[in-house]
Amino acid sequence: MFFSGIALNGQFPYDAGMKYDRSDKPTRAGFEPGARPLPQPSPPAPLQPLPLAELHTLASRWIEVPRRPEELRIVTDTSDFFRVDAGDILLLGDKPYLVRNSAREGRFGLDDEVKHWVKRSIALLSGEMKIIKLVFYEQFTATIGGIAFECFRSPRKEARILELVRDHPNFMHGRSVADAAGNLVRVLDVITGATLADRVASVSAAHEEYFYDHLPALLENYIRCVEAIRFLHAHGEKHGDIRRDHILVDGDTGHFRWIDFDYNYRHRENIYGYDLFGLGNVLIYLVGRGDVLLADLQRQSPELLAGLTEADVNIVFNNRVANLKKIHPYIPDSLNQVLLHFSKGARWFYETTDQLLEDLRLAQQDMHR
Repeated sequence: MFFSGIALNGQFPYDAGMKYDRSDKPTRAGFEPGARPLPQPSPPAPLQPLPLAELHTLASRWIEVPRRPEELRIVTDTSDFFRVDAGDILLLGDKPYLVRNSAREGRFGLDDEVKHWVKRSIALLSGEMKIIKLVFYEQFTATIGGIAFECFRSPRKEARILELVRDHPNFMHGRSVADAAGNLVRVLDVITGATLADRVASVSAAHEEYFYDHLPALLENYIRCVEAIRFLHAHGEKHGDIRRDHILVDGDTGHFRWIDFDYNYRHRENIYGYDLFGLGNVLIYLVGRGDVLLADLQRQSPELLAGLTEADVNIVFNNRVANLKKIHPYIPDSLNQVLLHFSKGARWFYETTDQLLEDLRLAQQDMHR
């Protein structure tokens, strides 16, 4: 996770001395006194492993296996995720998974950046494709509009949320299971569909046609996503990494679904502020039919660039325009005012999803020709 226009500091990719307590506060000594009690993962069940011969047969349906079952590589401790490779069989609880490959980052030109802690796998007992997230810690500080957020990965937090949203249509689904070493692994269902960013990019219409003919439906689904984040906040949880490629459009149901919520953050003023800034970035992207970049305006529409001030840019990404009415004057004032809450000129920021939702519902009424 990284940002342009945000100060990032910290250790990458893993601070071996860092522990995470039950309230997800990073400490050097493990659990802090008085930590908020939270449901703990069940200890791994006593393994009743399948015979090697049966694992050999199951794996042979998908890959070319070694001649002898004894040559299969069975992994029960995933602590060193770099050593978990294609063709390995992960035993998690009493279920075997065949690792196919490591996932890759899919945004901002990072299609070739391998995420070694995320494995595309096959559940050998069912034949279903799964995404398996192994334990990986990182920590950094993000500063937005002078507000500092201490950010860190928390497998335990993602496991809690998976349990919380197991029946919610606007989130990814899966389960958590401890491996033989106690690492909290998440086994996720695969969502077949494009990212929200890809959906927007697929619209070839001019912006005005997009705004009136395509954006209303996208905005309605975006509002459902905001309502889903409100659901998390109402239960004392945060998404932690809200961005446009973390919304997938489910190809089977059409639901917009949040993915990847293992990031957590701390800030004393508003614990939900980081999520709200993320929601603002997604909204600006939707309304603009992509990022409206200062560099593009300089090349293509210098007269529009001349009309902008520092107050008109995105508070998180200072090379993007937030005051989109100056670019597309048919955007209603009610909607543009929502965008301006995420600009450098904002006098106050949204503190709750309810505030954002109230303004969005009013703006929806003005979106007509």
